[in-house]
Amino acid sequence: MNKDDVARRGLVLLGCGKMGSAMLAGWLKGGLPAASVWVIDPYPSDWVTAQGVHVNADLPADPAIALIAVKPQMMGDALPSMQALGNGTTLFVSVAAGTPIATFETVLGDRTPIIRAMPNTPAAVGRGITAIIGNGMTGAGHLDLAQSLLEAVGQVVRLDSEDQMDAVTGVSGSGPAYVFHLIETLAAAGVAQGLSPELSMQLAKATVAGAGALAEAAEEDPAQLRINVTSPNGTTQAALEVLMDETDGFPPLLTRAVAAATNRSKELARG
Repeated sequence: MNKDDVARRGLVLLGCGKMGSAMLAGWLKGGLPAASVWVIDPYPSDWVTAQGVHVNADLPADPAIALIAVKPQMMGDALPSMQALGNGTTLFVSVAAGTPIATFETVLGDRTPIIRAMPNTPAAVGRGITAIIGNGMTGAGHLDLAQSLLEAVGQVVRLDSEDQMDAVTGVSGSGPAYVFHLIETLAAAGVAQGLSPELSMQLAKATVAGAGALAEAAEEDPAQLRINVTSPNGTTQAALEVLMDETDGFPPLLTRAVAAATNRSKELARG
């Protein structure tokens, strides 16, 4: 199965909110014909309806891919509508958080090729990262195709087992919120030192975005980049002595935060 198969047989997108729309925009930009896409969404946006895709129309009999992008709490109502495509040649790809592969196998049938994916919100600007894992019915071609489609919104990594998905949720799935909070608190700290709120927020946003871009582009690892900007007995060292404190600095704080997110992901998966 390849992108030509998708163009010929069709792609069904169940749910087209922010994540679904970001992926759809990437696919269309990458050359997927709009006529090859079927969107099922009770409240499609004006943008979606203007793209030339099929919206809430009868589905093709044997689409190449059905991508599930509804919110987890809507899964119980939405997924049964796709049951007729199960146990066939349609590849199902889910980007719904906290919904294990077993749930899809129960509804769609255990002979259905299913890939579970965990993207994150920077996918909305093409800078996401998505982790994927397939069930026993997926082959290398299925994973390659899913990766090529999900790369429309950023990087893709493959997991060794579904058990790793909870930790992925704790690091990259929930991680953007940690960074947003860092920006909030960094800006507030600048205000406390006498900067205007507007200037401090601009400085904080640009600093975090720039540091992230440098971390991705540089050959050195983040630890070395940190060392590079830390002069002995300078201002950065003074701040890092607070942030790197083994009792109440970043290391224990983020360890607890990621563990809390990971454990909550496990609880949600158990229902």
